[in-house]
Amino acid sequence: MDDKLIASLLNKINHSQLALSAAIDELSTWAEKQGAITVAGHIRDALETVDQNQEFISLALLSISSDFQGE
Repeated sequence: MDDKLIASLLNKINHSQLALSAAIDELSTWAEKQGAITVAGHIRDALETVDQNQEFISLALLSISSDFQGE
């Protein structure tokens, strides 16, 4: 498989992950407003994993994409 295609695919997956995270965060806000404080807390706890991994993912994608810019 083409390396540039793999880098592009990983970038799209990352964007999709961030979009899903944002949507789920909106649902946690809605749940909280509906009185489901515990559920909202559990959702936000789970989203912390996405936040914790995002810096590494961004740096890795930047490194991968910069490897192919010279080609």
